[in-house]
Amino acid sequence: MNPFAPGGVALPIALAWTLVTSSPAQTQSSIPTGPTLQTNLHQAGAEIVVLPKSVPDPIEPLNRIVYAFNKGLMSGVVKPTAKVYRLIVFKPVRTGIGNIGKNLIYPGRLINNLLQGKWSGARDESYRFVCNTTVGVAGFFDVADKWNIRKSDADFGQTFGQWGWKPQCYIMLPIFGPSNERDTVGLGADTAANPLTYIAPYPARTPDVLTYVSPYTYISYGIMYNDLSDTVNDYVRVAQSEMDAYADIQYAWTFVRENRVADFQVKGKPDAASLETLESVFFTFQDPEFPGRGKTRSVLIPATGRRLKFTFWLQPEKAPVVYIIPGLGSHRLAASELALAELVYQQGFSAVCVSSTFNFEFMEHASTAAVPAYMPVDVHDLHVALTEIDHRLEKLYPKRLGARALMGYSMGAFQSLLVAATAPTNEAPLLKFDRYVAINSPVRLLYGISKLDEYFQAPLAWPAAERADDIENTFLKVAVLSKNSLTPQTSLPFSGIESKFLIGMTFRFTLRDVIFSSQQRNNQGVLKHSIRKIRRAPLYREILQYSYQDYLQKFVIPYYRCRGIELSAPDSLEKASSLRSYAAGLHANPNIRIIVNQNDFLLADEDLAWFRATVAPEQLTVFEQGGHLGNLINPEVQKSILGALAGLKSSPPKSD
Repeated sequence: MNPFAPGGVALPIALAWTLVTSSPAQTQSSIPTGPTLQTNLHQAGAEIVVLPKSVPDPIEPLNRIVYAFNKGLMSGVVKPTAKVYRLIVFKPVRTGIGNIGKNLIYPGRLINNLLQGKWSGARDESYRFVCNTTVGVAGFFDVADKWNIRKSDADFGQTFGQWGWKPQCYIMLPIFGPSNERDTVGLGADTAANPLTYIAPYPARTPDVLTYVSPYTYISYGIMYNDLSDTVNDYVRVAQSEMDAYADIQYAWTFVRENRVADFQVKGKPDAASLETLESVFFTFQDPEFPGRGKTRSVLIPATGRRLKFTFWLQPEKAPVVYIIPGLGSHRLAASELALAELVYQQGFSAVCVSSTFNFEFMEHASTAAVPAYMPVDVHDLHVALTEIDHRLEKLYPKRLGARALMGYSMGAFQSLLVAATAPTNEAPLLKFDRYVAINSPVRLLYGISKLDEYFQAPLAWPAAERADDIENTFLKVAVLSKNSLTPQTSLPFSGIESKFLIGMTFRFTLRDVIFSSQQRNNQGVLKHSIRKIRRAPLYREILQYSYQDYLQKFVIPYYRCRGIELSAPDSLEKASSLRSYAAGLHANPNIRIIVNQNDFLLADEDLAWFRATVAPEQLTVFEQGGHLGNLINPEVQKSILGALAGLKSSPPKSD
């Protein structure tokens, strides 16, 4: 699976494309775009950015119930049994079985290529079928792919779409996943076009009834299970790490099944900082089994009375422990966090992952404030949670925990530096750390969110008459890329406007989740639509109208005003959300290590200069390129990250 999601700038929609393209349902036909969703800028009278709207979802409550069933089936049945299946059936054999399944449904691809008038596609699929059936041993080996014979996937849903059937109802099918009324009919037609359907059934006796079971049933579901065995772990992980994976899948389905062909021509000048930021998609865990080797436990948070989950990988012998804090809104199972955990674990460190203070999991279980953004409160809540986790691990694994390090990236890096700056005043029982590693930390959060709002508005630079098509084409590119195997050598085909918009859109959907989760916990009466778990589409459309500036003005400031903290006064919020306010503490702490990129769009030139003036040269590493988290796959950057932990293996842990 290839979630096209910058680590720490995680694209929830693109993660959903991963879920869509890895599901057993069809993924080749089209969905013409429905009405548009207007997302208003916070400035009154300003132009608006218009996002394409997903296919209508009039039966959302029922679809959510089916999705919950599918999620339970995948996590409770397919995932545990697939682990055993992978141990018995080696990867080359599983690949071969999948190839046989694709080869068997050649007649359907041939028919649909002909029905769509794709004569060259019908020819290519016929060539592929003959080569794979003969030389490829009944399709076990995909020799046609090695011989560069082009694929031309086609199904009846796609054919119906080309004939003009515009779907009006999104449908979540049991087992098969996302669909619509047109593709559901197409699925039936595809089944009818499968030659296995017409193999004469054989009798199978049960104790009291004679039934007839078609081999098609066994073979088709067997091949489906085989294919799912290699993707189920990522499917479940992504579904668990997103606050509302259903909504993300439903939106992504529009573009995965789009009728338009993506235009990959880059129109306009690329922007190095934002394009390199998107390249953080390549930073993910290398061993597909690594996430499954982690153990997940929970701790009781005294202030909330609820239990917070954490995931850890402990070395067999006593070793330093690295607590990893992710970027804005990210989950403990996000790809980037797991990649960092794998990186340090392979070098002999134990690793512990927790969710962001802006993630639904932390907000609902460990936050004392319903509305996150006021750093003194958020960071204290985080520090308390880490302390409880450390105490739990000490009890579970006595004498296994060595020196403690706090490592964060993006927002997590900012919060790690705040913990470091206040270390002298953090009295026991709060956990003491021996090292603080901050990767791509912003300096001023208000500057950072202004850039996020600015990036979301990037499409306003396009001509108004072309803007809707250009935005949709950007999404289509992501949908196509998410279905392909991306490598660090892949050149991402986005202009500066496109790459900025994708980043801005990512964070706008993160904000959607933050607002929903906060208002579900403490409804401030700002939102006009009711907060309902089973039908969220209207509320989500409303929430997406809010920028980060709106969030501060309409949610954060009023929330804290009711609690006796006035943040609307000049510079009050700026001071609370800027590392400059903690310069003395940072300057005095020799255990800080900071790794930044010179062209990070969240870091202004004066902020980089401030870093250089505040910490010692040996505490700061600056890379010229990489954008925001875009060079984490670089061996030199990884070497720098591990170098920031140097000396911990010989250091005794600090006492609480």
